[in-house]
Amino acid sequence: MAIKIIVCAKQVPDTNEIRINPETGTLIRDGIPSIMNPDDANALEEALAVKDQYDDVHITLLTMGPPQAKDMLLEGLAMGADEAVLVSDRAVGGSDTWATSNALAAAIHKIGRYDLLFAGRQAIDGDTAQVGPQVAEKLGIPQVTYVQNFKIEDNKKDITVQRALEDGYEVIKIQTPCMLTAIKELNEPRYMFVHGIFEAADKPLHIWNAKDIKVDLKTVGLKASPTKVFRSFTPKTKGKGVLVEGDTEKEIAQKLLVHLKGKHVI
Repeated sequence: MAIKIIVCAKQVPDTNEIRINPETGTLIRDGIPSIMNPDDANALEEALAVKDQYDDVHITLLTMGPPQAKDMLLEGLAMGADEAVLVSDRAVGGSDTWATSNALAAAIHKIGRYDLLFAGRQAIDGDTAQVGPQVAEKLGIPQVTYVQNFKIEDNKKDITVQRALEDGYEVIKIQTPCMLTAIKELNEPRYMFVHGIFEAADKPLHIWNAKDIKVDLKTVGLKASPTKVFRSFTPKTKGKGVLVEGDTEKEIAQKLLVHLKGKHVI
């Protein structure tokens, strides 16, 4: 029986190009390129690595977003995913993490059997790290977050991962089905390849609405989202730091004292 992997990904604005309107406090989206969320690219790469290891692996790339998110899915198909699913509907627009996980869990139920769920740790446009764990909870499956190393046994059931901690890592053994969220240390995502780009056009790309995934409309969308964004703003630019150097701690302390007095801090 084939290993079925579902990778949850998100199309996000390139944060290196993001600007905020100083008057309205809203994001300026015009002209900002969209990319696959970096941690999600790591998740997809690990799924593709499993496919490289075994012949009977099927990868479904799943996202929720506007119609243009189809471009990101085509990129994932060109990298090696077998099929893609886009959940796109005004009814799910404006969903926070809780509502998004409701929609994704419903879409996964529609996709059917799976052995592994991969997702990125967090999206760079939200930085919440909540969607992956919430999806796992709603599906009733075990999860490991912050995965920096992954190994699946030949029985295709037993998995060993390293979960990154602030001061090291812990080794966890888990069995399929399960949810794993990836961090950048896990791998280096591959690029699209030429014949993959041509093949992507012939691979299945499904576009589903809220009715297709049979999600309760009271659990998705802006009105159903308990999280509200009050304001977005650009932090004030801090002044350039000063490096105090010296041959001894006493000399460094004296220089620091002179500098602080010169700034009238003390």
